[in-house]
Amino acid sequence: MPPFDSSPTQLLIWALVGYGLGAIPFGLVLAQLMGLGNLRQIGSGNIGATNVLRTGNKLAAALTLILDGGKGVVAVLLARTATEGAGDVVQLTALAAFLGHCYPIWLRFSGGKGVATFLGLWLALAWPVGVACCLTWLAAVAMTRISSMGALVAGAASTVWVVLLTPGDTFVLGVALTLLLFWRHRGNIARLRAGTEPRIGRK
Repeated sequence: MPPFDSSPTQLLIWALVGYGLGAIPFGLVLAQLMGLGNLRQIGSGNIGATNVLRTGNKLAAALTLILDGGKGVVAVLLARTATEGAGDVVQLTALAAFLGHCYPIWLRFSGGKGVATFLGLWLALAWPVGVACCLTWLAAVAMTRISSMGALVAGAASTVWVVLLTPGDTFVLGVALTLLLFWRHRGNIARLRAGTEPRIGRK
């Protein structure tokens, strides 16, 4: 990516664009459109694909996963295309999109855990890292049947994948995204330690 020398105005605009895209609550919208009820009153109350799956509608859960990941992809690609690949703009947009998903202003800053958006961002930022993270997530979920375990393992491994598979200019962003992902899963971590974290398919 080109040197980090964008203007403050440009950075602010793209931070808002990234945040706005990330803050679209696809899980909540799909649940309403498909007559699944108020997602806030189902399961964990989370707006992500795992909680949508608790409604019993696999299509809605799959669409939520795809769309939440897709908004991360779109945010990065828009910034990269519009700014001719300005590294600071692209990375700030990616971070803002993740924050938008986790802390959307129109849901009183109570959003999702960010797993799908995290994976989508990496697929757009550096596709080898994104693919490696997706495979890591799938492997961890397949072995444990615990969604949060897949997220935490993929998040932890992402830093390793960044070091191995990219030139290194996204390392700081990668660490920031991983720390945020772990922070959003702090309740899950407590339940994992207590052995009470639910497995996929259990409402």
